[in-house]
Amino acid sequence: MKLSHFNFDLPKELLAEYPSENRDEARLMVINRKEGTIEHKLFKDIINYFDEGDVMVLNNTKVFPARLFGNKEKTGARIEVFLLRELNAEQRLWDVLVDPARKIRIGNKLYFGEDESLVAEVIDNTTSRGRTLRFLYDGSYEEFRYKLKELGETPLPKYIKRDVEPEDEERYQTIYAKYEGAVAAPTAGLHFSKHLLKRLEIKGVDFAEVTLHVGLGTFNPVEVEDLSKHKMDSEEIAISEEACNTVNKAKDEKRRVCAVGTTVMRAMESSVSSDRTLNPFEGWTNKFIFPPYEFSIADCMITNFHTPKSTLLMMISAFTGHDLMMEAYKKAIEENYKFYSYGDAMIII
Repeated sequence: MKLSHFNFDLPKELLAEYPSENRDEARLMVINRKEGTIEHKLFKDIINYFDEGDVMVLNNTKVFPARLFGNKEKTGARIEVFLLRELNAEQRLWDVLVDPARKIRIGNKLYFGEDESLVAEVIDNTTSRGRTLRFLYDGSYEEFRYKLKELGETPLPKYIKRDVEPEDEERYQTIYAKYEGAVAAPTAGLHFSKHLLKRLEIKGVDFAEVTLHVGLGTFNPVEVEDLSKHKMDSEEIAISEEACNTVNKAKDEKRRVCAVGTTVMRAMESSVSSDRTLNPFEGWTNKFIFPPYEFSIADCMITNFHTPKSTLLMMISAFTGHDLMMEAYKKAIEENYKFYSYGDAMIII
């Protein structure tokens, strides 16, 4: 399939600026692949599609406040610094993006906070907007990390044009987030409330947790018509033996295994054995899933509505079937479903 197969007109007003008032009351589109049907529900109705012994696989990554604003030495120009990943804890080296990039050169210093107690020196260029920074801070490593958190703000995606608000700190995080390392939320999981998880648990649904630290690559556009030539950014994943046992037992018993989000699907499909079971794994994945693709683990998927030509849309197409997915997206636009990170959800069964 080609890039052009994944294009459609998305009205700007359907990009959600805010989440639904209650997590589990976002709208839910239900796509049945076998029947070819599309239904409209609320997210909390998801409980009706699961039975005792079914497994939901969650991504327990935690978003850290990755966006900082500093001032350039001498000129005082305001510079946005987006923390991507820590390269060396001891030397306090970080891989970052800077904006506007044209003003930031090797040797420049940036000052953060009203008291300017945190300073960063640019020591390398990585990409057009990428830089390596060495942070200088008079304190222990723990104090330095606390300072980063204190000065950073919730990294809402760029398409959300409003300022970050206090509620975003909680709402742009799943309620089961544990391990810090993501610069974007695994958004399918944002719809789960504590109450809904408890109801699923009482019904006998099992949960397995994997970790995939979502990187900014999740937002990278595909710029080649031939999809096989697109290179995905690598993201760090961890799949425990306990998670594998829960998932593989459900598969043996012919229970439903549901990937909550594209990140979970990508993590699981990155560590599959030859007999189509899930293996423990710690490392990095740059797996790119696009049609045609045969999935090995999950037979059900929860996801949000994605933007045209995105890698996420390509994975959904591979899982749903392209024609049915495009029909569902057409209906979503007609019915004013909200798209993207803070948007509504779909379950594909």
